[in-house]
Amino acid sequence: MKNIKIAVGAVLIGAALALASPLTAATPRDILTQASFMTTDKQTALALINKGLAAAEAILAANSDDKEAQMQRGVAIGDRAHLTRSPGDAKTARRIFETFLAANPNDPEAHLAVATWHLDTVDAGFFATTVLGAKRDIGLAELDRAVALSGGRPFFTGFAALMRIRLNPADVATARTLAEQAAAAPAPTALDRIAKHQAQAILIPLRSGDGRTAALLARKLLPFGRL
Repeated sequence: MKNIKIAVGAVLIGAALALASPLTAATPRDILTQASFMTTDKQTALALINKGLAAAEAILAANSDDKEAQMQRGVAIGDRAHLTRSPGDAKTARRIFETFLAANPNDPEAHLAVATWHLDTVDAGFFATTVLGAKRDIGLAELDRAVALSGGRPFFTGFAALMRIRLNPADVATARTLAEQAAAAPAPTALDRIAKHQAQAILIPLRSGDGRTAALLARKLLPFGRL
């Protein structure tokens, strides 16, 4: 457990550096990334989520075709559903992601959003899965599609490694392959840099075949894992 705390601390330092952009205004994505990875209490996270949602909706009020704002609106509502266990928000987020994916079938982030929705809901337990209709197989297929379309960016391979080992601690080989790819790839964006740090952290137990420790660490490193 001590090693997990050290690894999480190192990734948080990396996340803080990745998000440092003092010369530019915070975008909805910046705000939601901070909520996901830099908060340690639920109320702070919810306040940031609502701020990110308001920022995305303001952009959409001026330009309803803004794809980035469309995606971040869905992310914000999905994040709020995750923290408040709101079925209504969860269903709204799913509709947003699926509509976006239908219009942008080759967008890896759209596939990742759908994958995350299904796999996070499955991880929440039987009741949430039953009420919301999440499917593990759909989540994994969308996760694979996101990785295939991503060009090897750590944002996709790194998060895929974490989600797979969280879902199945015995699947060390698949998670390790993805984490190795993420750890070695260029990281052009803040989320890529965060995911790369995360991949490097879970590679330590994965390389020794310790899927249980890797899964526990993945839970801490995935969004809102420290709340």
